[in-house]
Amino acid sequence: MSTALKPDPSMIGGVAKVPLARLPQPVALFSTRAERFDFLAGHSPNLAPYLRFLAGICRAQADLARELPQPEPLPPERIELARASRMPPLDRNAMREGLAQALPLLLERLASLEMPEPARLALVALQAAEPLDLGWVMGNVLADTIPEDSVAPHLFAAAALQVHAAMQAAMLDAAQLVPIRTGTCPACGGRPVASLVTESIGAEGARYCSCATCQVLWNEVRVKCLCCGSTKGISYRSVETGEATVKAEVCRECDRWVKVLYQNRNPSLEPVADDVASLGLDLMMRDTEWKRGGFNPFLTGY
Repeated sequence: MSTALKPDPSMIGGVAKVPLARLPQPVALFSTRAERFDFLAGHSPNLAPYLRFLAGICRAQADLARELPQPEPLPPERIELARASRMPPLDRNAMREGLAQALPLLLERLASLEMPEPARLALVALQAAEPLDLGWVMGNVLADTIPEDSVAPHLFAAAALQVHAAMQAAMLDAAQLVPIRTGTCPACGGRPVASLVTESIGAEGARYCSCATCQVLWNEVRVKCLCCGSTKGISYRSVETGEATVKAEVCRECDRWVKVLYQNRNPSLEPVADDVASLGLDLMMRDTEWKRGGFNPFLTGY
Protein backbone atom coordinates (compact mmCIF):
# COMPACT_ATOMS: atom_id res chain seq x y z
CA MET A 1 0.00 0.00 0.00
CA SER A 2 1.37 3.39 -0.92
CA THR A 3 1.51 6.47 1.25
CA ALA A 4 0.26 9.80 -0.03
CA LEU A 5 2.40 11.53 -2.61
CA LYS A 6 3.09 14.63 -0.52
CA PRO A 7 6.36 16.17 0.61
CA ASP A 8 7.54 14.85 3.97
CA PRO A 9 7.24 17.75 6.44
CA SER A 10 10.09 16.36 8.54
CA MET A 11 12.41 17.01 5.62
CA ILE A 12 11.81 20.73 5.48
CA GLY A 13 13.84 23.18 7.49
CA GLY A 14 17.38 24.31 8.08
CA VAL A 15 20.18 21.82 8.58
CA ALA A 16 23.46 23.00 10.09
CA LYS A 17 26.63 22.76 8.04
CA VAL A 18 27.85 19.19 8.04
CA PRO A 19 30.95 17.42 6.68
CA LEU A 20 30.82 16.82 2.92
CA ALA A 21 32.01 13.23 3.14
CA ARG A 22 32.73 10.32 5.41
CA LEU A 23 35.38 7.88 4.18
CA PRO A 24 34.90 4.11 4.52
CA GLN A 25 36.72 1.80 6.90
CA PRO A 26 36.64 -1.19 4.54
CA VAL A 27 37.04 -4.14 6.94
CA ALA A 28 34.53 -2.77 9.43
CA LEU A 29 32.13 -1.69 6.67
CA PHE A 30 31.95 -5.07 4.93
CA SER A 31 31.81 -6.95 8.25
CA THR A 32 28.92 -4.78 9.45
CA ARG A 33 27.14 -5.24 6.12
CA ALA A 34 27.51 -9.02 6.38
CA GLU A 35 25.99 -8.96 9.87
CA ARG A 36 23.10 -6.84 8.63
CA PHE A 37 22.43 -9.21 5.72
CA ASP A 38 22.40 -12.13 8.16
CA PHE A 39 19.98 -10.32 10.47
CA LEU A 40 17.67 -9.40 7.59
CA ALA A 41 17.74 -12.99 6.32
CA GLY A 42 16.27 -14.05 9.65
CA HIS A 43 13.35 -11.66 9.15
CA SER A 44 12.74 -12.07 5.40
CA PRO A 45 11.73 -15.68 4.67
CA ASN A 46 11.24 -15.14 0.93
CA LEU A 47 14.59 -13.41 0.45
CA ALA A 48 16.55 -15.34 3.08
CA PRO A 49 18.64 -17.56 0.74
CA TYR A 50 19.77 -14.60 -1.36
CA LEU A 51 20.45 -12.40 1.69
CA ARG A 52 22.60 -15.14 3.25
CA PHE A 53 24.48 -15.52 -0.04
CA LEU A 54 25.21 -11.78 -0.03
CA ALA A 55 26.25 -11.97 3.62
CA GLY A 56 28.83 -14.56 2.57
CA ILE A 57 30.11 -12.28 -0.18
CA CYS A 58 30.44 -9.40 2.30
CA ARG A 59 32.41 -11.57 4.74
CA ALA A 60 34.76 -12.50 1.88
CA GLN A 61 35.04 -8.79 1.02
CA ALA A 62 36.03 -8.01 4.61
CA ASP A 63 38.65 -10.79 4.55
CA LEU A 64 40.01 -9.50 1.25
CA ALA A 65 40.19 -5.92 2.53
CA ARG A 66 42.08 -7.20 5.57
CA GLU A 67 44.64 -9.07 3.48
CA LEU A 68 45.25 -6.84 0.46
CA PRO A 69 48.17 -4.40 0.74
CA GLN A 70 47.23 -0.80 1.44
CA PRO A 71 47.17 1.26 -1.77
CA GLU A 72 49.59 4.12 -2.24
CA PRO A 73 48.14 7.56 -1.39
CA LEU A 74 47.40 9.74 -4.40
CA PRO A 75 50.04 12.36 -5.23
CA PRO A 76 49.22 15.79 -3.77
CA GLU A 77 49.22 17.32 -7.26
CA ARG A 78 46.50 14.87 -8.33
CA ILE A 79 44.38 15.93 -5.36
CA GLU A 80 44.89 19.62 -6.12
CA LEU A 81 44.07 19.18 -9.79
CA ALA A 82 40.86 17.34 -8.88
CA ARG A 83 39.85 20.09 -6.45
CA ALA A 84 40.57 22.86 -8.96
CA SER A 85 38.67 21.05 -11.71
CA ARG A 86 35.83 19.93 -9.39
CA MET A 87 36.48 16.36 -10.40
CA PRO A 88 36.70 13.19 -8.28
CA PRO A 89 40.33 12.40 -7.37
CA LEU A 90 39.91 8.65 -7.91
CA ASP A 91 40.09 7.69 -11.58
CA ARG A 92 37.70 4.85 -12.35
CA ASN A 93 39.72 3.71 -15.38
CA ALA A 94 42.87 3.54 -13.25
CA MET A 95 41.10 1.03 -10.97
CA ARG A 96 41.20 -1.66 -13.66
CA GLU A 97 44.59 -3.03 -12.61
CA GLY A 98 43.61 -3.23 -8.94
CA LEU A 99 40.30 -4.86 -9.88
CA ALA A 100 42.13 -7.44 -12.00
CA GLN A 101 44.21 -8.35 -8.94
CA ALA A 102 41.33 -8.36 -6.46
CA LEU A 103 38.81 -10.35 -8.51
CA PRO A 104 40.57 -13.74 -8.64
CA LEU A 105 41.38 -13.48 -4.92
CA LEU A 106 37.73 -12.83 -4.11
CA LEU A 107 36.56 -15.68 -6.36
CA GLU A 108 38.96 -18.03 -4.57
CA ARG A 109 37.49 -17.05 -1.19
CA LEU A 110 33.95 -17.54 -2.50
CA ALA A 111 34.57 -21.00 -3.98
CA SER A 112 33.31 -22.77 -0.84
CA LEU A 113 30.30 -20.47 -0.32
CA GLU A 114 26.85 -21.96 -0.80
CA MET A 115 25.22 -20.15 -3.70
CA PRO A 116 22.54 -20.49 -6.41
CA GLU A 117 23.56 -22.66 -9.34
CA PRO A 118 23.68 -19.72 -11.85
CA ALA A 119 26.08 -17.92 -9.51
CA ARG A 120 28.24 -21.04 -9.19
CA LEU A 121 28.43 -21.40 -12.98
CA ALA A 122 29.31 -17.69 -13.31
CA LEU A 123 32.06 -17.99 -10.70
CA VAL A 124 33.64 -20.96 -12.47
CA ALA A 125 33.31 -19.20 -15.83
CA LEU A 126 35.01 -16.08 -14.48
CA GLN A 127 37.89 -18.10 -13.08
CA ALA A 128 38.43 -19.63 -16.53
CA ALA A 129 37.60 -16.53 -18.59
CA GLU A 130 39.78 -15.34 -21.45
CA PRO A 131 41.34 -11.88 -20.97
CA LEU A 132 38.98 -10.30 -23.52
CA ASP A 133 35.86 -11.61 -21.76
CA LEU A 134 37.20 -10.68 -18.34
CA GLY A 135 38.02 -7.20 -19.62
CA TRP A 136 34.45 -6.76 -20.84
CA VAL A 137 33.03 -7.65 -17.42
CA MET A 138 35.48 -5.37 -15.62
CA GLY A 139 34.79 -2.50 -18.02
CA ASN A 140 31.07 -2.77 -17.36
CA VAL A 141 31.37 -2.63 -13.58
CA LEU A 142 33.85 0.25 -13.78
CA ALA A 143 31.21 2.13 -15.77
CA ASP A 144 28.37 1.24 -13.35
CA THR A 145 26.56 -0.65 -16.10
CA ILE A 146 25.55 -4.29 -15.72
CA PRO A 147 23.78 -6.07 -18.61
CA GLU A 148 20.61 -7.72 -17.34
CA ASP A 149 21.36 -10.89 -19.31
CA SER A 150 24.74 -11.30 -17.59
CA VAL A 151 24.11 -10.36 -13.98
CA ALA A 152 25.90 -13.14 -12.08
CA PRO A 153 29.51 -12.64 -13.28
CA HIS A 154 29.14 -8.88 -12.94
CA LEU A 155 27.94 -9.27 -9.36
CA PHE A 156 31.25 -10.90 -8.42
CA ALA A 157 33.29 -8.32 -10.33
CA ALA A 158 31.35 -5.48 -8.70
CA ALA A 159 32.00 -6.97 -5.26
CA ALA A 160 35.74 -7.07 -5.98
CA LEU A 161 35.63 -3.50 -7.25
CA GLN A 162 33.90 -2.38 -4.06
CA VAL A 163 36.82 -3.69 -2.01
CA HIS A 164 39.51 -2.14 -4.18
CA ALA A 165 37.71 1.20 -4.52
CA ALA A 166 36.87 1.39 -0.80
CA MET A 167 40.50 0.78 0.10
CA GLN A 168 41.55 3.58 -2.25
CA ALA A 169 38.88 5.92 -0.88
CA ALA A 170 40.01 5.19 2.68
CA MET A 171 43.41 6.71 1.82
CA LEU A 172 41.90 10.08 0.87
CA ASP A 173 41.55 13.16 3.06
CA ALA A 174 37.81 13.86 3.34
CA ALA A 175 38.54 17.55 3.91
CA GLN A 176 40.15 17.75 0.47
CA LEU A 177 37.06 16.53 -1.39
CA VAL A 178 34.75 19.01 -3.11
CA PRO A 179 31.15 18.68 -4.33
CA ILE A 180 30.93 17.67 -7.99
CA ARG A 181 27.27 17.63 -8.97
CA THR A 182 24.10 16.32 -7.40
CA GLY A 183 24.04 12.54 -7.09
CA THR A 184 27.74 12.10 -7.91
CA CYS A 185 30.29 10.72 -5.44
CA PRO A 186 32.97 13.35 -4.76
CA ALA A 187 35.62 10.65 -4.36
CA CYS A 188 35.16 8.38 -7.42
CA GLY A 189 32.30 9.88 -9.44
CA GLY A 190 30.08 6.86 -8.72
CA ARG A 191 26.32 6.64 -8.44
CA PRO A 192 24.45 6.32 -5.15
CA VAL A 193 22.86 3.12 -3.90
CA ALA A 194 20.46 5.15 -1.78
CA SER A 195 20.53 8.04 0.66
CA LEU A 196 20.42 7.99 4.45
CA VAL A 197 18.77 10.49 6.75
CA THR A 198 21.02 10.20 9.76
CA GLU A 199 21.88 11.63 13.15
CA SER A 200 25.29 9.99 13.33
CA ILE A 201 27.09 12.37 10.94
CA GLY A 202 27.09 16.12 11.50
CA ALA A 203 23.72 17.66 12.28
CA GLU A 204 20.47 15.92 13.11
CA GLY A 205 18.51 14.96 10.02
CA ALA A 206 21.36 15.44 7.53
CA ARG A 207 21.18 13.38 4.34
CA TYR A 208 24.11 11.34 3.05
CA CYS A 209 24.32 9.33 -0.16
CA SER A 210 26.11 5.99 -0.19
CA CYS A 211 28.42 5.39 -3.17
CA ALA A 212 27.78 2.04 -4.84
CA THR A 213 31.46 1.73 -5.75
CA CYS A 214 33.89 3.25 -3.25
CA GLN A 215 31.46 3.24 -0.28
CA VAL A 216 32.05 6.91 0.57
CA LEU A 217 29.10 8.71 2.17
CA TRP A 218 28.54 12.25 0.92
CA ASN A 219 26.16 14.98 1.96
CA GLU A 220 23.26 16.07 -0.24
CA VAL A 221 20.44 18.56 0.34
CA ARG A 222 17.17 16.91 1.32
CA VAL A 223 14.04 17.09 -0.86
CA LYS A 224 16.19 17.13 -3.99
CA CYS A 225 16.30 14.61 -6.82
CA LEU A 226 19.61 12.75 -6.85
CA CYS A 227 19.23 12.01 -10.56
CA CYS A 228 18.52 15.45 -12.05
CA GLY A 229 19.00 17.86 -9.15
CA SER A 230 15.46 19.23 -9.29
CA THR A 231 13.74 20.41 -6.11
CA LYS A 232 10.36 20.56 -7.86
CA GLY A 233 7.81 17.77 -7.97
CA ILE A 234 9.51 15.67 -5.27
CA SER A 235 7.26 13.24 -3.40
CA TYR A 236 7.59 10.02 -1.43
CA ARG A 237 6.16 6.53 -1.61
CA SER A 238 6.47 3.54 0.68
CA VAL A 239 5.10 0.05 1.05
CA GLU A 240 4.46 0.58 4.74
CA THR A 241 1.86 2.88 6.23
CA GLY A 242 2.74 5.34 8.98
CA GLU A 243 6.39 6.20 9.69
CA ALA A 244 8.18 4.10 7.09
CA THR A 245 11.94 3.68 7.47
CA VAL A 246 12.49 3.14 3.72
CA LYS A 247 10.83 5.31 1.08
CA ALA A 248 11.11 6.02 -2.63
CA GLU A 249 11.97 9.65 -3.34
CA VAL A 250 10.12 10.28 -6.60
CA CYS A 251 10.89 13.07 -9.07
CA ARG A 252 8.26 14.34 -11.50
CA GLU A 253 10.90 16.24 -13.50
CA CYS A 254 12.96 13.23 -14.64
CA ASP A 255 10.58 10.36 -13.74
CA ARG A 256 13.16 8.58 -11.60
CA TRP A 257 13.28 7.51 -7.97
CA VAL A 258 15.93 6.68 -5.38
CA LYS A 259 15.45 5.11 -1.95
CA VAL A 260 15.75 7.12 1.24
CA LEU A 261 16.59 5.15 4.39
CA TYR A 262 15.68 6.83 7.67
CA GLN A 263 18.63 5.82 9.83
CA ASN A 264 17.53 8.45 12.36
CA ARG A 265 14.49 6.22 13.00
CA ASN A 266 16.38 2.92 12.81
CA PRO A 267 20.15 3.26 13.36
CA SER A 268 20.80 -0.32 12.19
CA LEU A 269 19.78 0.44 8.59
CA GLU A 270 22.65 -0.22 6.16
CA PRO A 271 22.37 1.25 2.65
CA VAL A 272 23.35 -1.76 0.54
CA ALA A 273 21.80 -4.48 2.71
CA ASP A 274 18.54 -2.68 3.39
CA ASP A 275 18.25 -1.66 -0.25
CA VAL A 276 18.18 -5.34 -1.17
CA ALA A 277 15.93 -6.32 1.74
CA SER A 278 13.36 -3.65 0.77
CA LEU A 279 12.84 -5.32 -2.61
CA GLY A 280 9.08 -5.03 -2.09
CA LEU A 281 9.38 -1.29 -2.68
CA ASP A 282 11.18 -1.93 -5.97
CA LEU A 283 8.45 -4.33 -7.05
CA MET A 284 5.79 -1.75 -6.18
CA MET A 285 7.59 1.00 -8.08
CA ARG A 286 8.16 -1.26 -11.08
CA ASP A 287 4.43 -1.01 -11.79
CA THR A 288 4.60 2.79 -12.01
CA GLU A 289 5.92 5.18 -14.68
CA TRP A 290 9.07 5.91 -12.64
CA LYS A 291 12.43 4.25 -13.22
CA ARG A 292 14.87 3.28 -10.48
CA GLY A 293 17.71 5.80 -10.20
CA GLY A 294 19.78 4.15 -7.46
CA PHE A 295 22.49 1.68 -8.46
CA ASN A 296 23.14 -1.53 -6.56
CA PRO A 297 24.91 -4.42 -8.33
CA PHE A 298 23.27 -6.84 -5.88
CA LEU A 299 19.82 -5.81 -7.16
CA THR A 300 20.49 -5.86 -10.89
CA GLY A 301 17.94 -8.10 -12.58
CA TYR A 302 15.24 -7.35 -10.05
